[in-house]
Amino acid sequence: MSDLTTSQKGAAAEAEVAAAAIRLHLLVLRPLADGGRYDLIVDLGGKLLRVQCKWASQRGAVLMARCATCRHTPRGYLRTTYAATEVDAIGLYAPSTDRCYLIPIDDVEGRAAVLLRVAPTRNNQAVGIRWARDYEFRASPRRNWGVDCLPHAPNGERALRAIR
Repeated sequence: MSDLTTSQKGAAAEAEVAAAAIRLHLLVLRPLADGGRYDLIVDLGGKLLRVQCKWASQRGAVLMARCATCRHTPRGYLRTTYAATEVDAIGLYAPSTDRCYLIPIDDVEGRAAVLLRVAPTRNNQAVGIRWARDYEFRASPRRNWGVDCLPHAPNGERALRAIR
């Protein structure tokens, strides 16, 4: 997939994150117009998450996705990162693991890149490490937003439970 353009990678990441949410019976909404800071809205039942989708490349045992944007303005280049006022989560698709990850913006706000470790460090450091497994799409809604299961399951089955 290294022959994809940046735009194609972004579109693929958005499609994969949306598909991951749909497989969990979550409702996925898309903005009518481009230009916003988020790509999708994921309905967790009692909470709507504004999700910015990113392609994550693997370097060694670390998944990395750039979260800084740069655009040209009349005053020169403007570099920005994502803030909680703009998005609620970063959704990553990593083709090397063929998995999607959902990271609360509070965990990465203001950072130029998201780094998730997929294997132990060589020196066995564990403190301060963001483990990819903690943000896997299937587990992240429960861990980070208190949502246990599938709010839009078929046949009217209501499987969403808030963790009390």
